[in-house]
Amino acid sequence: MVLGHPIREVVTSSGEAPQPAAVGPRVAVIIPCFRVERSIVDVVSSVGDWAWGIYCVDDACPNGSGKLVEEAFRDDERVRVVMRAKNGGVGAATMAGYRAAIEDGADILVKVDGDGQMDPRLVPQLIQPIVEGDADYVKGNRFFSAETVRRMPWTRLIGNAGLSFLTKLSTGYWDLFDPTNGFTALEANVARELPFDKIHPRYFFETDLLFRLGVLRARVVELPAQAVYGEEKSNLSELHALTTFPFLHLRNFLKRIAYSYFLRNFSVASLNMVAGMGLLLFGLVFGAWRWVTSIETESVSTAGTVMLAALPILLGLQLWLNVLAHDVSMVPKVALHRRLGAIRVMRAQDEDSK
Repeated sequence: MVLGHPIREVVTSSGEAPQPAAVGPRVAVIIPCFRVERSIVDVVSSVGDWAWGIYCVDDACPNGSGKLVEEAFRDDERVRVVMRAKNGGVGAATMAGYRAAIEDGADILVKVDGDGQMDPRLVPQLIQPIVEGDADYVKGNRFFSAETVRRMPWTRLIGNAGLSFLTKLSTGYWDLFDPTNGFTALEANVARELPFDKIHPRYFFETDLLFRLGVLRARVVELPAQAVYGEEKSNLSELHALTTFPFLHLRNFLKRIAYSYFLRNFSVASLNMVAGMGLLLFGLVFGAWRWVTSIETESVSTAGTVMLAALPILLGLQLWLNVLAHDVSMVPKVALHRRLGAIRVMRAQDEDSK
């Protein structure tokens, strides 16, 4: 279990955890709150009776979103306000909500943004794959419906297409398309295995979380989820995303390759990767050197020289295509929390027998 340090920076409005539900899993709704005072009351009000707990995380909001929730839902025992002393970003706020819900005994952690773009009434549908044991992490996808796509701003469509491809490379989840969708559900036993303190604290956290889940070999699925775009303005700068996200994706991609193909496992795909890279580098360097030499000497390279440069490049590309096909086939298909539950039962039985 790796949850990082205990929660020292947060103070909750209630010292008691929500009471367990009579039947079914304990579903905790985590809502990061930062400058969402216009919509947060409506968002919390739309959470149905199926929720065991509602955790509103005030990420040092200058407009007092957390205080507003406390006053509006003073009589609802399910609602807890987690106050962060310092603004850390939407990722840090979500992690603080996850920690609080896990410590209280939640079974499923659902993240809903506080800006009103997500419909909490869809949560029972969102968590169903987890309840049935088919997934560890479920996320919304705004691109299932053509009608929904037509209503989306074109800048978000273009940006999401590029980010989706980079996310596939860096996380290994080739069957996902909407990586920045914040409407998610996470099984609590799997969440306990995540290195919370290493997950990116700001807008990259959703993609970084997918990378961490990929390292654990967790099963991730998507469900259709419509978004409502009003007059709210996103705090994420497109320029900032363009200049920082590609480098973060590259970092995670290199880590994933090292973990999956060299440290934890070594297979034919690993050999193809090494051989393919060597052939590509040789072909490119040798071809560039011969090209520069032919210009300087004003001589034409022979067919054999050209083939000596081209053939390694073609073979290297073919080997990397084989690696790509292998990587796509390795997307996790079995839920991790089913195995984790069995392991914990065995550990509990061992403790009881001592």
